[in-house]
Amino acid sequence: MSRHILLRTLTPLGWLALVAAALLLIGIAGRGLGLSWDPFGLQERRLEAAQARAARAESDAEARRIEAVGRARQSARLEIHHRQTLAVQRATVAAITQARSAEDANDPLDPVRADRLRAHDRELCRLAPDIDGCAATPDPA
Repeated sequence: MSRHILLRTLTPLGWLALVAAALLLIGIAGRGLGLSWDPFGLQERRLEAAQARAARAESDAEARRIEAVGRARQSARLEIHHRQTLAVQRATVAAITQARSAEDANDPLDPVRADRLRAHDRELCRLAPDIDGCAATPDPA
């Protein structure tokens, strides 16, 4: 058979099948050689999206790690604060008990000493007005 007769015997559907088979063989051969065709850049977009997700995951993991460290430090500071509060309460109870059971607990104070203690108390209230027992006085400064 000559080429001319072969070309005349194929119908348009036959030609379409022949062209499709040729394109398929070229595509398979190209893939086998490592060639790829991505006219819309879909692979690059997928790669960028995957890298963005990975970066977000890493930053989220770092944030969780920092939060865990912060919680641990805060817990340690809170424990120290509670221990200090308990120590101050014990010392205060001991000082109050000792002051009430002292020999001169019911004796009136010397007026000069009482004035000096009142002046110190006013100075403390001026420096830190939110302390319990301080009257709301305007700051003279």
